Amino acid sequence: MSQDLSRNAALASPQAKQGTAIPVVNLPTKPGKIHIKEQKGRYQRLRTGLNSLLILFFFLLPFIPYQGRQAILLDVERQEFHFFSLTLWPQDFTLLAWLFIIAAFALFFVTVFWGRVWCGYLCPQTSWSFAFVWIERQIEGNSNKRHALDKAPWHLEKLLKRTAKHLAWGLAALITGCGFIAYFIPANELYVQIFTLSGSFWVSAWVWFFALCTYLNAGWMREQMCLHCCPYARFQSAMFDANTLTVSYDAARGESRGPRKRKQVTDLGDCVDCNLCVDVCPTGIDIRNGLQYECINCGACVDACDQTMDKFGYAKGLIRYASENELQGKQVKRFSSFKFVGYGVAVLIMLSVFALDLYRHQSIDLNVIRDRQSLYREVGNGRIENSYTLKIRNKTQEDHHYLIALTGTDHHSIAKETAQKVLIKAGEQLSYPVTVYEQKQPDFIGTKLQKQTIDFTVTNLSSPKDKVSQSSPFFSLSPF
Repeated sequence: MSQDLSRNAALASPQAKQGTAIPVVNLPTKPGKIHIKEQKGRYQRLRTGLNSLLILFFFLLPFIPYQGRQAILLDVERQEFHFFSLTLWPQDFTLLAWLFIIAAFALFFVTVFWGRVWCGYLCPQTSWSFAFVWIERQIEGNSNKRHALDKAPWHLEKLLKRTAKHLAWGLAALITGCGFIAYFIPANELYVQIFTLSGSFWVSAWVWFFALCTYLNAGWMREQMCLHCCPYARFQSAMFDANTLTVSYDAARGESRGPRKRKQVTDLGDCVDCNLCVDVCPTGIDIRNGLQYECINCGACVDACDQTMDKFGYAKGLIRYASENELQGKQVKRFSSFKFVGYGVAVLIMLSVFALDLYRHQSIDLNVIRDRQSLYREVGNGRIENSYTLKIRNKTQEDHHYLIALTGTDHHSIAKETAQKVLIKAGEQLSYPVTVYEQKQPDFIGTKLQKQTIDFTVTNLSSPKDKVSQSSPFFSLSPF
């Protein structure tokens, strides 16, 4: 939107009439603990389904087997990062960097079109917060009962309910901590170690650390993370424009608001001031006060308002996903806006760069280290030798035989005492000494140091197209 979302946008007050200028003000969020009222509707079904799939995917992904091991395993100790058939090493982190850049631009691209929809439907903070609210609801009851329990003096029932709730939260948080660390340690071993108290100190410490973070974030902080900690809420306005779809209140239709009986003829607007849109909001804002940065676009207020409009026989959509241009009756140009096109092009460029980088990814890593103790050796009969150490890493998940050869030269050869075929196990790095010589005439007398360039090539014998080369200097003598 064109308004700055770091401030609350236009305020449509209950007294405002159609056509009245709408001031820009700062509004406080709802004070006290927020007990979200349960709301049903199409957007809540969509959010619940996506949140459930995200949580299920998060926990089950580490248990997917692939070729006798975990499909996704980030082995920090061995510096091997497995993604199904692809194994990445620290030197391949440019691929991960491109992925993060693509994810960022994709988020910007989606935000231009659908607003802060990521926060409402796919953000882990939102997913786990609603999961913890669900646990709370099962134990303490609906929002009214939870409010009453907060105000009630401490007694046995309250103590039992609060204890049961926090124990359930703690268990959910511990399982979440295990789920996160299961991407770094084999999941089949991790859960057994944690729940039998047989894990190492550091493994247990990391699990409990993430369990504590989950317990605090999803159980206690909840909307405070969105309001005060999440940076996305603060810079999202830079991506909005007048065509961005956001949860919006149609003030022209709803004002002036006020309560009334069903089927009562009145001069008031369609808003019956039931306050349901506030009661169901996970961040406790009143969407009727205009677009605010606290809004996570979850659509709960949309479902609540549509439900009320149905009861009073009014048309749905008083609160709906709409753009600023749509609310003002202007033409909506979502697909031709500069930001939409710009972010879309940026995503395509980043995807192309990532695809090219992935295509050029080598399954063999070669590093040629020249012997620095001596530039060359004269061993008689006009033979001049240079020594090298080849560090060859097999970056695949299978053992392979490799051929070491010199390419691009007719004057240099690998010494016969150096085997040119080597076996390297999966994920292993081999340090292999190689002697290269240049044969001169037996009566050759050199007077000047000569530097030439030779190319070492390592080829996978089971897949000849899979090879890598690196150049290195060769020093010898020249008669001139």
